[in-house]
Amino acid sequence: MRIFGVGSSEAAQTAIGTSTATSAPTVRTRSIHPSAPIPVQGAPIGEALRVPLGESGLSVFPLILGGAEFGWNVDIAASHSILDRYRAFGGNIVHTADSHASGRSEHIIGRWITTRSARDDIVVATRVAGSVDHPGLGSVNLVRAVEASLQRLETDRIDLLYLDGGADLRTPLDETLATAEWLVESGKVRAVGAFGFTPERLVEARILSSAGYPHLTVLDAPYNVLRRKDFEGDLRLVAGAQGMAVTPSHALQHGFLSGRYRSRPRKGDNTGVRRAQAVGSLNRRGNRILRALDTVAGDVDVPPAAVAVAWLLAQKPVVAPIVNVFAPDQVDELVRGIGVRLSRAQLSELARAAE
Repeated sequence: MRIFGVGSSEAAQTAIGTSTATSAPTVRTRSIHPSAPIPVQGAPIGEALRVPLGESGLSVFPLILGGAEFGWNVDIAASHSILDRYRAFGGNIVHTADSHASGRSEHIIGRWITTRSARDDIVVATRVAGSVDHPGLGSVNLVRAVEASLQRLETDRIDLLYLDGGADLRTPLDETLATAEWLVESGKVRAVGAFGFTPERLVEARILSSAGYPHLTVLDAPYNVLRRKDFEGDLRLVAGAQGMAVTPSHALQHGFLSGRYRSRPRKGDNTGVRRAQAVGSLNRRGNRILRALDTVAGDVDVPPAAVAVAWLLAQKPVVAPIVNVFAPDQVDELVRGIGVRLSRAQLSELARAAE
């Protein structure tokens, strides 16, 4: 039996006592939160949960599994267990980049898709331009980067190709989009998205698309309840005006919003890079947000990480946050955020804490 949703997975009712000839059993009914999990038999209910990814033509699970840790902090066996768990909940889109672990992340995902015969069921999204082998968005390196990613992913097509605009500010955008057009027409890429693009560059891309170049349909921008300033301004306005689907990365701010890192390591402790990044948010504002997440999490009976996901899904034009995990049980926590609908009071409480 699989559980999809939020809340405790215990039975809704518990029988107390035993039946005797002179007395009936005592039954105590437990209160159930409105967002409690739904037990289902067979295929997970999440397989029917799909949202359109903007104008890309793709329909996806509203939570994207990122592969940033694959091949770096998570080995291939553990990565495949995470991917299996995500798929068991109905997840159907994975995100990686040619620069993640020097391409090992793409290789791990490609091996998993092939061994599970899952290519037609999984939306493959990858980001290019950051690799040391094929850097930038110039025509030659862009084509070579895509070909290398296709080989590592063991596929003939990339469903969603994110162009890393922050990795190359010199190549003219029309040259990049002309190359992307060829990749789409050749069947190597289905849809094109943007990462690291400024509002001005998105506007330029839209003007070029009116001249026949590919339309950038998806935007990846670092965004979460703690990190709001960079997105909540012109970038958000432009993305909304263009009808772009936003798939925010850093949904948990390097794990800080999961509540796992609440104290700084002692001097001399051997801490990993991710922990060092997470504890960088340990300040008054960060602690206020953690307390607010704890409060809301208690109200809706989910972990703080699930509340962070629910907060993102309540923001327009967010469609599906990108989350990176280290273990299958973390997938369980994050998926529960999809079933949570935060009230106005809860959203206001989180907003006040983030001020």
